[in-house]
Amino acid sequence: MKFSCEKALLSAAVSVTSRAVAAKSSIPAMEGILIEAGKNLRLTGYNLETGIQATVPAEIVEEGSLVLSARLFGEIVRKMPDDMVVFTSQNYTVNIKCGLSEFNILGTDPEEFPELPNVDQQNTLTMKQPALRSMIAQTLFAVSDNESRPIHTGSLFEVDETGLTIVSVDGYRLALRHEAVEEQKGSFSFVVPGSALSEVEKICSSEETVTITQGARHIMFRTGDTVLVCRRLEGDFLAYRNAIPRNNTIKIEVEARALLSSIDRVSLIISEKLKSPLRCVFGDGIVSITTKTAIGDAADQCVISGNGNDLEIGFNNKYLMDAVKAAPADKLRMEFTSGVAPCVILPAEGEENFVYMVLPVRLKAN
Repeated sequence: MKFSCEKALLSAAVSVTSRAVAAKSSIPAMEGILIEAGKNLRLTGYNLETGIQATVPAEIVEEGSLVLSARLFGEIVRKMPDDMVVFTSQNYTVNIKCGLSEFNILGTDPEEFPELPNVDQQNTLTMKQPALRSMIAQTLFAVSDNESRPIHTGSLFEVDETGLTIVSVDGYRLALRHEAVEEQKGSFSFVVPGSALSEVEKICSSEETVTITQGARHIMFRTGDTVLVCRRLEGDFLAYRNAIPRNNTIKIEVEARALLSSIDRVSLIISEKLKSPLRCVFGDGIVSITTKTAIGDAADQCVISGNGNDLEIGFNNKYLMDAVKAAPADKLRMEFTSGVAPCVILPAEGEENFVYMVLPVRLKAN
């Protein structure tokens, strides 16, 4: 095999595909990148759960394929001078030249590399990369890491004539984002693992479109020259529509940035070792936030619109902060029924394109 390729392009492709390489595996080839020179140059990383394949423009002199250690190959290419990289391999010995630098390293038999699954096209959806990227970023924090309910370690993608809805839930909170989609036919839904979604968020780096293909057992995301394939999570996802209370009696409005600053300040005395809930009292035009740990106590106030009827409710500071931080609006509406019912966070104005729900924490009596 022999090809030459621009260093910047090769380096970008190696860095993208390395994200899907197994960190440690009993099969050495799984810790590597499959390099295939045919009609074009293709690089693949695959850890049996998520696979990423990148196609790179290159001048191919001699066809072939080989597996190289992702870590070593990545470091070599990254530290090469900005020039054309000339790659030659004979048997399993690889020669990499760029400018005045030269490396000779050993590769592995490509037959040992597992084949990327074929995605049989059942349904497809095309949308802009920035829209998908922001939808993932604004829901991924609520994906569960509890393996006893595997279905909730991913996000639900629900597609219908109104567009795409992404929902994440972890038993303490729920995050929902909705966006209208230009090209859409039919209704379908599937669950994508959270680990794969954090990679999808990274590969959606341009203003172009991304095509999502649903197969029987796998999902494929295609953006430009990069393809990500991951397995679908099977099972019954939470019936989220029934879980969100919508006939709430108390409704207040608040500036997201001001509330976030107040939570942030009060949280300074909370740590992994010193955990304590935020005690929030929603009064008329003001919310008082206090907390107490072994090292002291903290209090802050934030201006709100409306009257909370002196509702006292406790929250895990991180869960409330994550929801307020992720909400893509400057002004939020918070809805409550009681101190033990969930808090629902929505946009105060405009279209209801997001819903966050945070479960309260029981407060000890003062």
